[in-house]
Amino acid sequence: MKHEHLLEQMKSRMPEKRFVHTKGVASTAIELAKKYGEDVEKAEIAAILHDSVKYADKEWLRSIIVSEKMNPLLLNFNQELWHAPVGSYVAKTEFLITDQDILHAIEFHTTGRAGMSKLEKIIYVSDMIEPGRKFSGVDLLREKAKVDLEDAMTSCIKHSVSFLIEKKQPVFPDSFHCYNDLIQQRGTVNE
Repeated sequence: MKHEHLLEQMKSRMPEKRFVHTKGVASTAIELAKKYGEDVEKAEIAAILHDSVKYADKEWLRSIIVSEKMNPLLLNFNQELWHAPVGSYVAKTEFLITDQDILHAIEFHTTGRAGMSKLEKIIYVSDMIEPGRKFSGVDLLREKAKVDLEDAMTSCIKHSVSFLIEKKQPVFPDSFHCYNDLIQQRGTVNE
């Protein structure tokens, strides 16, 4: 890993299990970036920083969403979503990341969005399929990622939305917009 110094900083911000996850996302993102012709360094940075504030105080996360005038709709949804946009803010302000694609990849790694860049898709998919993930269907998602990034992304967002609906949880609008955008571009999901 080229950015060991960033990884070291993440180690103190999260439990060991999440740190192992972060390393898994980074290695997966590097692999996918190489396969799909994306900037490997950008993929590694985004992957390492994607969960930088996942364990931050919820009231602090809320205060950043409000003070930075982030999408106020976030506050009506599960706090699990908050770490992504606030993580993007921290990447910019604390880690001095200026690349908008990296910042967007961090910001939308939990919800997706319409019009995702290749890097954003790589981080979203990597977060879902990294080696430590164990859920029904993850192996199929991993296989799709080896063949077609667009198909993998479409299947990943479909899985996420379906999971939330099955659990009777609200789905953030960006996730629906992401799914609709991908389907309109590609047609149906290959199962």
